[in-house]
Order: sequence, then structure tokens, then C-alpha cells
Amino acid sequence: MKLVCAQSDLSTNLSLVSRAVPSRPTHPVLANVLLQADAQTNQVSLTAFDLSLGIRTSFTAEVQQGGAVALPAKLLVDITSRLPSGEITLDDESTPATGEGLTVTLTPKSGHYQVRAMGAEEFPELPAIENAQTLQLTTAALIEGLRGSLFATSGDETKQVLTGVHLKVTQDALEFAATDGHRLAVVETTNEADDDDSHEIEVTVPAKALRELERMLAHSSSSDEPIALSLSPGQVVFAWANQRLTSRTLEGQYPAYRQLIPRQFERQVTLERRQFLSTLERIAVLADQKNNIVKVTIDSASQQITLSCEAQDMGSGRETMPAQISGEDIEIAFNVKYLMEGLKALPSTEIQMHLNQSLTPVIFTPLGGLKMTYLAMPVQLRN
Repeated sequence: MKLVCAQSDLSTNLSLVSRAVPSRPTHPVLANVLLQADAQTNQVSLTAFDLSLGIRTSFTAEVQQGGAVALPAKLLVDITSRLPSGEITLDDESTPATGEGLTVTLTPKSGHYQVRAMGAEEFPELPAIENAQTLQLTTAALIEGLRGSLFATSGDETKQVLTGVHLKVTQDALEFAATDGHRLAVVETTNEADDDDSHEIEVTVPAKALRELERMLAHSSSSDEPIALSLSPGQVVFAWANQRLTSRTLEGQYPAYRQLIPRQFERQVTLERRQFLSTLERIAVLADQKNNIVKVTIDSASQQITLSCEAQDMGSGRETMPAQISGEDIEIAFNVKYLMEGLKALPSTEIQMHLNQSLTPVIFTPLGGLKMTYLAMPVQLRN
């Protein structure tokens, strides 16, 4: 194998795929990136796979001789990211005749690096998707949905299905749902990718895989290109342009989250989102691990809300801000982290807070723009 490529192409694509390299590989070959070079198409593809998440990207290079080899991911990233821009030659013609194994030589314009490699045949193949359901998605809809839902997934691996985002795909709509048991985020977007099929797909995908997908889409140069979502039992694939992400799916029944959202409300508060968030961020300085609770006092007569926080042995803080309030006065308390994360994800200038009693679910929605629902459970105030 021998190829000449741009340092920027190799470095950028390596940094993308290396995120699927496990930090503690169960088998030595999983610490590697599979490099495949095709002399007919002049394409170089890089693949990393931790047996759950797989990422493959490809780029154009001058492939003088085709071949494939598995290279140590971390070492390769560290070397190529530090090389000066310009052309790099990679070849494995320097394989020792002594049988000591495979080495690949990287030759930038001002140096010479040799890296121990493994045979490509040892690298596990990405799962093949056979007889899969496939739908086309738009990049904009996918990014919008992931931004508005990923933050609400659970980080507790014992909660299995709650560690992912539940995705419902129809021909013209996408719905993303995420919950950790204390809060719920639901985003509905239109899906305008051209697709004649009328079937639907429902799947729960691990948050880790979707965070990588969001990162890859943000860096993708082909933002107008539709993304093909393919689903087969236990496996989902997102493919576009020269990139592909494959992930296992999460088994188990996802909660019937629509039943958790109240239909009617006794009180409604309209707030300026950035002001609400910045006030919360100041108050949150007094919240600690033991007491991360912020109290929200809604005062209908003065058309304002008061945010307050009391930290034992430290002090207390309170701030008021204007609001448009309909309904009676109430005091309600929240985990400040849940409130702030939800407000950051709501994509609008103004938001509405819909509530009934001090311990019933509270709904936050943006005014205009994206159709998003954020449900946060209040916490009980201790006297």
C-alpha cells in the first residue's frame, strides 16, 4: 500500500473516527483505526469500531498502490495532528523481512515516522445492514432534534433504555424524545427529505452515538445532502456523503411519554428566556451538591417572578424579573441544573411556563419557532 494525502485531510478524518475507539479495548485490535486505500477510486477510508459504535469516513488521496492496514489510533492522531500542513506519504513497503510484524512509514516533507501496525484482517467488520428499512432525513431536522433532546437522556447505565433518545420517523415528520425520569424533552420537526416510502421507523439510539452524530454533522461540508437512516434488528446506520455512523440500538419498551404531558393548565407565565437563564445562573452560584434547589415565586399582582436560593452555612440570594402572568400566585421549586439545561435548549427569545400545582409537572415551550416541549418535575420545598 502506498498513498499521498494532505495532512489536513488525514488529521481531520482521524479525529472524527477516533472517537469510536474504546478507551479500554477488550481486544488489542480495537485500539486501532482501519485504513483502506483504493487505487481505482483514489479514496482512503478510515474506520473505528468499539463493537457498539462504529464510525467510517473517507477522503480523496493519490493512491499509488491499494491496500489495508490497522494502525494504532492514539499514536496516529498524536503524530498527524502535530505535523505541518502539506503532503504526507504513507506506505507499508518497509515491512521487515525478519517477520517482526508490520510497520507503516509516514513521510511528511521534513521527517520520517514509523508506526507498528496490525493486519487489516484482524479488524472486526462493521455490522452489515440487510433487508433494512431506510428513510431519508434532512440534516437540519436531525441537528435541531438532537440539540433539543440529547441533554435530557440519563447518564445512569442501569436505566438502559433511558440512556438513549427515542426517535420516531415518518415520511414528513421527525419526533425526538428523551427522559431521565425527572424531566422530559420532546422535539417535533418537519422532515422534507424526498422519500416516496410511507412506512414509519421507531428506534431508541444510545446518546453516546447520537452525540458523535451531532458532532459529525456540525463539521460536515455537505449540509444540504439528505441522510439515509437504515434500521435492522439491533442496529441503526446513519449514512451521508462520505461518512457513516453505525450503532447498536437500545432494547426495551420506551416509556409512553405523551401520557406524562398534562393537557390543561391553571397558570401560564411568559418570560424572556435569556434574562431568566442569566438570573438563574447568578442564583445558582449559591446552589451546592446538597441543596441545588431554586425557588420560583410567581406574583400575579405585580406581574413578576422572584428566584431565590438558600445555601446552608453560605448565604442566600434572590432576584426578581418581569413576567406576563395569568392565574393565581404560587411558590414552586426546581433542581436548578434541570431548569438551566432546559432553558439553554429552548430555541426562542421568549418562553412560556405552563403549570398547575406546586408538585405537578411543569411544561416549558418556546414562543414561535421549533415545536419543543420540556417537562420538569418540581421538587418539594422543606420548611
